[in-house]
Amino acid sequence: MARYRGTLWDGVALRRTRIGADPDAPPRAVALPIGWEEEAAAALAALAPGAGPASLPRLAEAWIGAALARGRKAGLVTEREAPRLAEGWRALLLTRRGAPGAESWRGEAKAEPRFVLNLPAFLEPEGGFDAEGYAEACALGLRFLDCATAGRAARLRLGFADLAGWLAGLGLAYDSEGARQAAAALAALTRGAAEAESGRLAERLGAREPVALIWPEPPAETPVPGLAAAARAALDAAMASPGLRHRSIVALAPPDAAEALLGAETGGIAPAPGATRPVETASGVVDVPTRAARRCPEGQVARLLAPVGEAARRRMLEAVGPFLSGPAPVPVALPAPPRPAPAARAGLRRQRGQTLHVTIAGQRVALRTAEEGGQLREIAFSLAREGATTRSLLEAFAQAVSIGLARGVPLAEFVEAFAYTRFGPAGAVEGDPDIPRATSVLDWAFRRLALDHLGAALPQPEAEEGAPARGAEPAPLLPLDLPSAPERRRGLRVVA
Repeated sequence: MARYRGTLWDGVALRRTRIGADPDAPPRAVALPIGWEEEAAAALAALAPGAGPASLPRLAEAWIGAALARGRKAGLVTEREAPRLAEGWRALLLTRRGAPGAESWRGEAKAEPRFVLNLPAFLEPEGGFDAEGYAEACALGLRFLDCATAGRAARLRLGFADLAGWLAGLGLAYDSEGARQAAAALAALTRGAAEAESGRLAERLGAREPVALIWPEPPAETPVPGLAAAARAALDAAMASPGLRHRSIVALAPPDAAEALLGAETGGIAPAPGATRPVETASGVVDVPTRAARRCPEGQVARLLAPVGEAARRRMLEAVGPFLSGPAPVPVALPAPPRPAPAARAGLRRQRGQTLHVTIAGQRVALRTAEEGGQLREIAFSLAREGATTRSLLEAFAQAVSIGLARGVPLAEFVEAFAYTRFGPAGAVEGDPDIPRATSVLDWAFRRLALDHLGAALPQPEAEEGAPARGAEPAPLLPLDLPSAPERRRGLRVVA
C-alpha cells in the first residue's frame, strides 16, 4: 500500500481470502476491504484478468491510471484536476457507490466502457436519499467515460443498478405510483447531472451537440423529499449549457461482476429477487435475507418485496424510459402464452434447494436447484472446463427451463424432451450411484431430476450410448441418413 500513500487507500484495511469467480472455478488469492462480503470477493476474482492474485487497490489503480492517461493525452484533463478526479473515482468505489464495468477492470481497450452507480449506496442512514452526492457521482461517471474513450465517443453508457433495492429502502413498493414517480425523477436527475457536466466540458473544449428539451417533464413531486427539486435543478443546469459534448449519455446495461462487487442485487430497473436467497453452508443450504429485505422498514418486507410480474416492469420502464438515451435491457425471455393447465404461477420465491456435484467423462458438473412449496422452480448448471460460449448457452438453457417451471410447465415434459440427449461430455458418471453413465450433461441432469422430484428411475442407456466420444472419428455432417428406429427418448413417458 506504500505506493498509494497520500490517497484514499491510506488506512484501508484489507483482508486476504482464496475464492473462485464461481463455485467450480479454481480459487485465487484476493485482497479487498475487511467489511466486504464473500460475494464481493468472488466478483473481484471474476473482474481480475488472468489467474494470479487479485488486489482491489492494484486493479482499481489500473483503470484509474489508464483513464487519466488517455484523458491527458486527449487534452481532456489538466494536471491540476487529475488528482481530484482520481480521488473521486476511488471514493465512489470504496463507498461502493459506483465503478466502471467489467471491460475496464479487465483492460479490454477495444470494448465499449460503461460506468454503473449502485443506487442503495446513496440511501442516507437516517432515511432519505443523498441527491447531491448522486449528482456528483453522475458527473464523475461521465468524466471517467469521457477519459476512457479519449473524448472520441459521442455515445456514453452511464447507468444505475438496483432500483428495486433503492425503492425498498425508501419504503416504496415496486409496483406503486409513488415508486414510479421516484424512479422517473431519479432518471431525470441522472440525465440532467450528466448532461450538465457534458455542458461544462463543452464550454472548455467546444460543443458538438445542441441542447435539446427533455419531454415529458419530470414529476413535480415524489415521496422522496428533495428528489423532484434536485431533478429539476439538474435539468435546468443542463439546459443552460451552450451545448453538449455527447449525443447520448444515460443507458442501462445488463449487469456483470461490477454490480456484484458494489453489492447491487439487481441490474437497472429489474424488480427485487425476493426477501430471501439460498446460501450454501457447511451444514447445507440455508435461506438468508436479501440486502433489500434488510433495508425495508420493520414489518414491511412482505409488502415491499412481494413478487411482481412483467406488467409491473413495463410500467416502470414507461416511467423511466423518457429520460434514458436508449432502451433498457429486456428480460431474456417473455412469459409463454397461457397453457390449458396448470395456471401460471407467481414469480419465483427461492425457499430451499440443493447443489449436486458429479463428474461426467472427466468433466466436473454442478446442478443447482431451487424449490418453492415442495415443487422444483429453478435449475442452474456449472461446468468447470468449458469455454465461455458453452457456459453461456447452458446458462440460457437453464434459465429457459426455469421460466417454464415457474409458469407451470410440468417437469415431466422437460424430462421427456431432454433425457437421453446425446452430446459430449458423455460416459461414466462419478458421484451419482443411481446413474452410472449418461449420454450428456442434460441426460444426467434430467434423469436425476426425475428421480428426485418425480420418483421415476429411468432406464440406463446402453454402454455404447454413454461411451465417451474422445478419440472417435467424427461423423459426417452431410448427408444425414434418417434413423432406422425412433430414438429412445421420443417414446419416453414419465409417470409422477
